[in-house]
Amino acid sequence: MSASAEFLNAVHAVVGATGWVSDVGEQRDYARDWTRQHEPRPCAVVRPGTTDEVVSVVRLCADHQVPIVPSGGRTGLAGGAVAAAGELVLSLERMNAIVSIDPLACTAEVQAGAITEAVHQRCAEQGLQWPIDFAAKGSSHIGGNIATNAGGIHVLRYGSTRNWVLGLEVVTPEGQVLWLNDAREKDNTGLDLRQLYVGTEGTLGIITRAILRLCPLPRPGRREVIMWATNGMGEALDLLQAARASDAFELCAFEYMNQACARLVSQRLGRSLPLRDAPGYVVAEVEGAHDAWRPGLLEWVETALDEHPALNEHPALNEHTGLDGIIAGDPEKRRAIWALRERIGECLAARGQPRKYDVSVPLSELPSFAAALEQRLRRLNLAPYIFGHLGDGNLHVNLIDSDSKAHAGSEHHPADHAVYETVQAHRGSISAEHGVGLLKRDHLHFTRSPEEIELMRRIKRAVDPANLFNPGKILP
Repeated sequence: MSASAEFLNAVHAVVGATGWVSDVGEQRDYARDWTRQHEPRPCAVVRPGTTDEVVSVVRLCADHQVPIVPSGGRTGLAGGAVAAAGELVLSLERMNAIVSIDPLACTAEVQAGAITEAVHQRCAEQGLQWPIDFAAKGSSHIGGNIATNAGGIHVLRYGSTRNWVLGLEVVTPEGQVLWLNDAREKDNTGLDLRQLYVGTEGTLGIITRAILRLCPLPRPGRREVIMWATNGMGEALDLLQAARASDAFELCAFEYMNQACARLVSQRLGRSLPLRDAPGYVVAEVEGAHDAWRPGLLEWVETALDEHPALNEHPALNEHTGLDGIIAGDPEKRRAIWALRERIGECLAARGQPRKYDVSVPLSELPSFAAALEQRLRRLNLAPYIFGHLGDGNLHVNLIDSDSKAHAGSEHHPADHAVYETVQAHRGSISAEHGVGLLKRDHLHFTRSPEEIELMRRIKRAVDPANLFNPGKILP
């Protein structure tokens, strides 16, 4: 659609020169996320500085029937922040204040445009943490984390974003401001409208402010990272079960990458793998449950090695590199190990534009799912790069061979049905943490029933009857 000059002039008058993006190249950047399947075509891009300005822009859009795409850090991988049909892009980046940290209540009040890592740093100054952590934290916005219910590496220990949101300020499609739940830990007065807006990708309202629940930072010396070479996903899950049974420590993260990922990242970073060449690798982060916890960790390691002798051909792991495993208590060693896992995405991107699938299945289904998926992809002459959050059943499947590149710019790929039918057969989800957006909306039926999809449509029609908020996202 094309917006009228009258509308554009009125919006410009609201946000002023500071809040108006006039450069065409910048407009395109604001109108897309990390996906490249859709050409960005916004009618305008604005960066309001206050909630009142957001309200005024929304009301103008309602009066002129101009759709809105909310924009955060644009690190999404599902096309949720793409404006491809003449929408107005509303960026929250200027609304980035960390308003306050309350050490007594363990809460933080922040504007939606606050950078995730900046929130982490401010909270750490008070000995607290907002435990949602992932590779894009340096550029992602809190509002986007909430709108997509972001997960990350610590979901195993802390859960996803929705567990750490106490209150929300939301602007509705009519231009009303809702302040949902405030900072109350308990409020049992009917529907939890705050949770209605978590994970709905800006289709029901624009999040402008949030009160986040915090928790204490781990005590110094209580965290260690273990990396293991394993004989595959089945053995990795055996380790997960054994680790969960330990009373010496708690699991914070339990990540997996297959051999293809490990080889790729070591080559791209110019760094030799510290472990033997193996079918798969586990990176686990553990936190001591009490002061004298390390003997219990080492005892658990020795027991695991006795039960899985293929894991290590040498004596129990120690602070140094062994043939098949490392325990890293030193912060620098921990960062080096995590880099092997967290930089897989950028190393894949350096090879070309990968076809990405963000899926989850119940833990008991993972080995059979992985085997079935690799078999189906092999029939298509595709070799997957698989990594992800094994502890919560979330795997990232990437394809970067020549066939994948040939379809990189298209919305559909020959492998889509192979992946999603396998997910459905193993009771899984087509989107574990990146949302649905534009890229997955036509595959929603692999996870959601027709009745569920119709109920979501009814809620959308009730809240946004003119379909102006992020239209075309989530619902097919």
